[in-house]
Amino acid sequence: MSAVASPRRTAKSSNPRRIRWIFVALLVIGGIVNYLDRSTLSIGNSTIAEEFDLSATQMGLLLSAFSWPYAIANLPAGYLVDKFGAKKMFAFASGAWSLVGMVTAAANSFGLLYALRVALGVAESPFFTAGLKVNERWFSAKERAFPIALVNTGSQIANALAPPLLTFLLLTMSWRGMFIVVGALGIIVMLIWLRIYRDPTLREEHILKGDDSADASADEIAEQLDEATTAEADTVVEGAEKVGWGTLFTKPNTYFMIIGAFGIFYTVWVYLTWLPSYIETDLGFSLQETGWLAALPFLMGVLGVLTGGWFSGVLIRRGSPAIVARKVPIVGGAVLAAASVFPTAYLDNVPLIIALLSLGYFFSQVPIGCLWTLASDVAPSEQVASLGAIQNFGGFIGAALAPVVTGWLVDTTGNFNSVFLVGAILLIVGAISYGFFVKDRSREAH
Repeated sequence: MSAVASPRRTAKSSNPRRIRWIFVALLVIGGIVNYLDRSTLSIGNSTIAEEFDLSATQMGLLLSAFSWPYAIANLPAGYLVDKFGAKKMFAFASGAWSLVGMVTAAANSFGLLYALRVALGVAESPFFTAGLKVNERWFSAKERAFPIALVNTGSQIANALAPPLLTFLLLTMSWRGMFIVVGALGIIVMLIWLRIYRDPTLREEHILKGDDSADASADEIAEQLDEATTAEADTVVEGAEKVGWGTLFTKPNTYFMIIGAFGIFYTVWVYLTWLPSYIETDLGFSLQETGWLAALPFLMGVLGVLTGGWFSGVLIRRGSPAIVARKVPIVGGAVLAAASVFPTAYLDNVPLIIALLSLGYFFSQVPIGCLWTLASDVAPSEQVASLGAIQNFGGFIGAALAPVVTGWLVDTTGNFNSVFLVGAILLIVGAISYGFFVKDRSREAH
């Protein structure tokens, strides 16, 4: 072996147990900007509808234009993240979605707005699968529930910031200026990511696995890891099944994770796309008041994501199997969210409605980080991003239907009452799918 270690085998001066949290922080910031970009149309909902003379059904179609291509693009996005790595794919995604957002400021017709929202959905599709891949590389199975939950708080922080922040930009710079500012933030995120992020070296992988012996040289560590890798490869050759991306669709868990995510994401996206309009039109608040009131449920969502990740970690430490530790927050959160939003269809007390909607969004976010962690528990290492993306595909079919169905229900009934009933039913469907049908099937015969 050469006396000079290759760059990949050179020990880094930084502590990998610390630097990985810097990468998590970058992903949180990326999630904030990502969701601010998604939220621009929801915040500009009433203003854009008035400028382009759109009905609620047409606005629902426009709000769903992001989700359909996002859902479909998640399928190849997961594969591409597994193939090319998180660094390249996240940089591509953040640059692309930022450019699309800034170009949207020049849109002058419904058709062009729709096409650009489609492009935005495709551009943003690698983000969460890239985040899942980063966590899979830098954290062990027992550790990753909380960092994955942290990454998902980025979207909830953005949802809380979006109503007051984007409403301010809308009122001071017009909806077009709002799109430009948020797009520019994404370019900054891309440049920082390219400068800072890297995958762990062999030495860092060794340390993260728990052996950080001070007297082990970089070459010795690399040699031990090479031997372990070779032994693992031999095991695959001798008996384990080497599977491709398409084989995930032969597994029952894949389909029940799709259905479960569909039920939970549907209601989440009713909030994300129609909550400001509901507060303004049905509850009778001004645009300025709506900006602050709409932030309340999303602030609760930040706590919800963290609660789910924390509670899953507690169950792991108490000896629960990993899949059970993920399913308990997923199922419990979905059921409690349904119980919270269901009564709002029958209430006239505005403060109570706001409180229940805030509580409902809190519980609907408890499962989110655990959904992504569950994918890393169920799938082989080389398919983690792929299964996470397929699950997200199911979720965003629900996300795509939510604004369209909501717009149609509002046009048909003249209010939002039936909207929350449908959301509660689908939350229960999601809870049943995860609770009864997603299982540890590793011991089942092939």
